[in-house]
Amino acid sequence: MVEFLGPRNPMTKYPLRRFSTLRFRSAPETPLPIGPGPRRDPIPVPHRTFPEPRGRDLDFVNVAHSHLVHSDWDKLEPLSAGLTPLRTMHVLLRIRKDPVLSLEFFDWVKLRSPGAHTLETHSVALHVLTKNRKFKSAESIVRALAAAGPVGLARQLFDAVLRSYRACDSSPRVFDSLFKTFAHLKKFRDATETFRMMREYGFLPTVESCNAYLSALLSMNRVDVVFSFYREMRRCRISPNVFTLNMVVSAFCKAGQLEKAVDLFCEMESKGCSPTAASYNTLIAGHCSKGLLSSAVELKDRMAKNGVHPNVITFNALISGFCKEGKLHEANKIFSELKALNVAPNTVTYNTLIHGYSEAGNSEMGGRLFEEMSKYEVRADILTYNALILGLCKNGKTKKAAYLVKDLDSKGLVPNNSTFSALIRGQCVRNNPDGAFQLYKSMIRSGRHPNGETLTMLMCAFAKCDDLDGAIQVLTEMVDRSMLPDSDMLSEVCHELCHCGKDQLAMELCSELEARTLIPVGFDKELIFRTE
Repeated sequence: MVEFLGPRNPMTKYPLRRFSTLRFRSAPETPLPIGPGPRRDPIPVPHRTFPEPRGRDLDFVNVAHSHLVHSDWDKLEPLSAGLTPLRTMHVLLRIRKDPVLSLEFFDWVKLRSPGAHTLETHSVALHVLTKNRKFKSAESIVRALAAAGPVGLARQLFDAVLRSYRACDSSPRVFDSLFKTFAHLKKFRDATETFRMMREYGFLPTVESCNAYLSALLSMNRVDVVFSFYREMRRCRISPNVFTLNMVVSAFCKAGQLEKAVDLFCEMESKGCSPTAASYNTLIAGHCSKGLLSSAVELKDRMAKNGVHPNVITFNALISGFCKEGKLHEANKIFSELKALNVAPNTVTYNTLIHGYSEAGNSEMGGRLFEEMSKYEVRADILTYNALILGLCKNGKTKKAAYLVKDLDSKGLVPNNSTFSALIRGQCVRNNPDGAFQLYKSMIRSGRHPNGETLTMLMCAFAKCDDLDGAIQVLTEMVDRSMLPDSDMLSEVCHELCHCGKDQLAMELCSELEARTLIPVGFDKELIFRTE
């Protein structure tokens, strides 16, 4: 059993505290509703028996069982009309030592007579499958039940499984399957309810199921619950593995608690887990997100010294970090190191670099990287093309950008919001707001939805060309889409309207924005009209 609460080993070979030169204030942790509460002894599992079949029910079960063991499904077919939950349950109990046959019969009943299935028949099938370690099949049954989405499913199903637990001489893994399946389905309420009930009866999930729950929480950015559940795992003495600890490190990084992430990373070996490439990658990405790039590079170097080989994810995180800081020279050095170590760059690698160069207005370098992708047969996706189009449009090279857009169809790619936004930017750079507005209309016709940044860019382009009508048209579009306009741009438009003697129109616009609570922070309507 792993001990969680011991002091940190000062002699650890991962002295990374110095990598984080800043101290971050710990974010408050929201307690998980399954929280520890007072300790108490587990509730005894009830010992209940099934009602025995008698008379015709018993005859039916005997005949159906005989046909099943002889694989005589044709003779079983006429019996489907006589299926009931009691008969189905007892047939399943008779064949429970054969999990394959049990599942075949369960599915057969589901097709021929769905009404013969209840939570009790489902629970018997789950007991049979989990006791015989057919966990995937058991999960498929729970998934099908969850798809129907009945309210209170977790408690009802748990109660049915609990009632039949002793009668089926079952395994605790049956409850684990419930918890794990709800976690995979991201049904957090059901997963949490199942865990709480498991704990009440003295059943604990496997670490793999706990990891499935943590992974689902991370994918939804519920880091507060990750921390609470990890504390609960410690309290219940569920030993974490390296995947558990990697996810908690990731949660600390997402929460901005980098020092805690470093501390947990350093404690991994004391918990019986050696850091993996994923452990380092998570911490490297965390440092990059805080702009601590030299520390991130140092981590990458230490990674190799400790016998853990950096992979493409390691280099992608570093390249992304440098590109976000506009340090393209350093990003390119990391890219060169990647190739020198014979680590194959992937689509993400090239997309990150191309986007970085495009943001810097270096469309030529972006084009070279695109050619290199083709040379090494690295697949380009819509993000690749969007980055290239952005770089060209920022340089006003709209014709070349249009050629790339035409190439999308031949690659089986569809323009998205970012594609149109880049093209609109290109027309704005060329001081062609009318052309930009036509692209905006094409964007709407194709079912895409522009964001506030795109519309603000359009409004700025009209204002720059002294086209007040165009600016008002875009502002009206923003109001219709309930988007918050830019404060300075709104002030400029209102000033120009007042200057042209269109005070009433300016006031109507402001009133409409107020009615929709779309007045941006910093906009002073009274000051504008008082000045005018």
